[in-house]
Amino acid sequence: MSDTARGQQGAVAIWLVGLAIYLLAVFHRSSLAVAGLAASERFGISAAQLSAFVVLQLAIYAGMQVPVGLILDRFGSRRVMLVGLATLTLAQTGFALAETYPQALVARAFVGVGDAMTFVCVLRLVNTWFVSRRIPLVTQLTGVLGQLGAIIAAVPMTVALRELGWTQSYLLAAAAGVPLMVALVIVVHDSPDRRSLSGPALSWATVRTSLGDAWEHPGTRLGFWTHFTTQFSATTLGLLWGFPYFVQGEDRSAAAAGALLTLLVIAVMIAGPVLAWAITNHPWHRSTLVIGIVLSIVSAWTVVLAWPGPAPTWLLVVLVILVGIGGPASMIGFDFGRTFNPAHRLGTAIGLINQGGFLASLILVLAIGVVLDWRTPGPATGYAPSAFVWAMSCQYVLWGLGLVQLVRYRVKARKRLRTDDPEAFARMAGLG
Repeated sequence: MSDTARGQQGAVAIWLVGLAIYLLAVFHRSSLAVAGLAASERFGISAAQLSAFVVLQLAIYAGMQVPVGLILDRFGSRRVMLVGLATLTLAQTGFALAETYPQALVARAFVGVGDAMTFVCVLRLVNTWFVSRRIPLVTQLTGVLGQLGAIIAAVPMTVALRELGWTQSYLLAAAAGVPLMVALVIVVHDSPDRRSLSGPALSWATVRTSLGDAWEHPGTRLGFWTHFTTQFSATTLGLLWGFPYFVQGEDRSAAAAGALLTLLVIAVMIAGPVLAWAITNHPWHRSTLVIGIVLSIVSAWTVVLAWPGPAPTWLLVVLVILVGIGGPASMIGFDFGRTFNPAHRLGTAIGLINQGGFLASLILVLAIGVVLDWRTPGPATGYAPSAFVWAMSCQYVLWGLGLVQLVRYRVKARKRLRTDDPEAFARMAGLG
């Protein structure tokens, strides 16, 4: 076997281990989506307190994006990912054994810490081990296949909670991290030459300058608002409020709610490659595509929320498909970051952009909990359908803000591109 063939096999093996770890991270991230009602009963908490689980997790995930990128440059994928996987495993174990709300809240916070250390590490390995022509495909496959973790967290987790109970279900989930840690230590290398790589230390002045320059560019902000506006509806349904909404707001069974959440993830997986093809072949129309997707999601939610009584199944299917498309549409934000930033600050720009959708999601998750408590006073044993209409309507504030900023920074980014690189502007606009 040639050295090239061995190198390709090694790259695939390393990627598969990294992909499995990312899939597990997505599972842990999403595992509360079908356990919201069970968590309310176990800890005796209100909707706002239930929201705090996901709000804290998302806040930590979003806040750690830029720091994790810097740590990754310093210590390499292998060590950072090992720490992240160990943190996820211990945190999920703590969540399984938690008896009080504060204990569970601390455990969920560390789920966010571990989760933040996985995806960027896998992408770093992809860029190191694969030849350039394969990197876009492998990157897309990483994001798409990783969403299988959310599918495992939907219907199978629903069954596990019903048959095994809270503690055993979450202990079983946590145990999956142990064999993956062994595989990571044995299989993963930071580069073909060295098992672990260490980069130079970064000064505070360099970090500050890089952050300032990246955020100042309107293309980065266009990417931020793209991520902000497209992702939050899918994330909110998938991480926490989808299951309670479909069960109590739309009068569906637990099985039907789990199936709708599974369809949400399937829509994400199918839409990803399609959107990747579209933005590759029509880069000038990326922002137009984003705005069209957002308006489609807004329209679907408007019809569902305005429907008298529970919406028909076909309409809920349309809703989750369109909301699901918003997930991979948020990845277009990273393409804006790549287009409008030089290579030396691309990681910083991507970290800033990746905060957008998670910031919007944590705001919405918390707002829904607060509104549900307001419209349905008393213990969190059930919420009226009308309360969910009020709660889900909070999305319109975020959509309104996001759409205004998308249009605003689309104009600014195109103007800046025309000034800085007229040839690229003409090429992308089809003027050359």
